[in-house]
Amino acid sequence: MPTITIAPHPLCPDGASFEARSGAFLCDALLRNGIALEHACEKSCACSTCHVIIREGFDSLDAASDDEEDQLDRAWGLQPQSRLACQVVLRQADLALELPRYTVNLARENG
Repeated sequence: MPTITIAPHPLCPDGASFEARSGAFLCDALLRNGIALEHACEKSCACSTCHVIIREGFDSLDAASDDEEDQLDRAWGLQPQSRLACQVVLRQADLALELPRYTVNLARENG
């Protein structure tokens, strides 16, 4: 079981660390462990609200699909290690994450 470590962020002011099931999606693991990560498209790879930055363990992940790359282009604070949590399948490697300070959520911002 990989350990997921999250840097301090308003969603988890003290940071967080937990074990997750290999084969699970990162977004689901975060939600299951009380991290209320936005996922406006209900995890269908149609937005960038679940954008995360993988600080450690990035190379252990499968490559991003073209659809994911297209959505990431819309993410606030995009970095080379950016991924969409709804598309990341956890493997055996531990991950250290940073959650961006802001998200681009057009449904919320226009509603």
